[in-house]
Amino acid sequence: MTNRRSPEPLAWLLFSAGGMAAALLVPVLLFLFGLAFPLDWLPAPDHADLLSVLRHPVTRLVLFGLCALALFHWAHRFRYTLTHGLRLERFGALIIAVCYGGAVIGSVVAAYLLLRA
Repeated sequence: MTNRRSPEPLAWLLFSAGGMAAALLVPVLLFLFGLAFPLDWLPAPDHADLLSVLRHPVTRLVLFGLCALALFHWAHRFRYTLTHGLRLERFGALIIAVCYGGAVIGSVVAAYLLLRA
């Protein structure tokens, strides 16, 4: 008798962590870079200042975490939307591969872009 563990708890962990990170950080970034700086409500930082902040390893780690967790949050939500909402349970394995594979590929691309910056 084999005692195989399901990866489902890890998927729910990434889902909840991604939702929490996205809910806390994305609105602040959207407000600053989408409204406050373009409308001159706050003085916009210089390009050199932003680049120096981006080059700090902690900033890169936080941005990578935000991107990766948000992608896994999307993957889990989209998986359940397709399988349960649209009743596509018969394609469950393909949906899992596409959703979580897309999140992994997106995370790798985010890591590559952050390391190049």
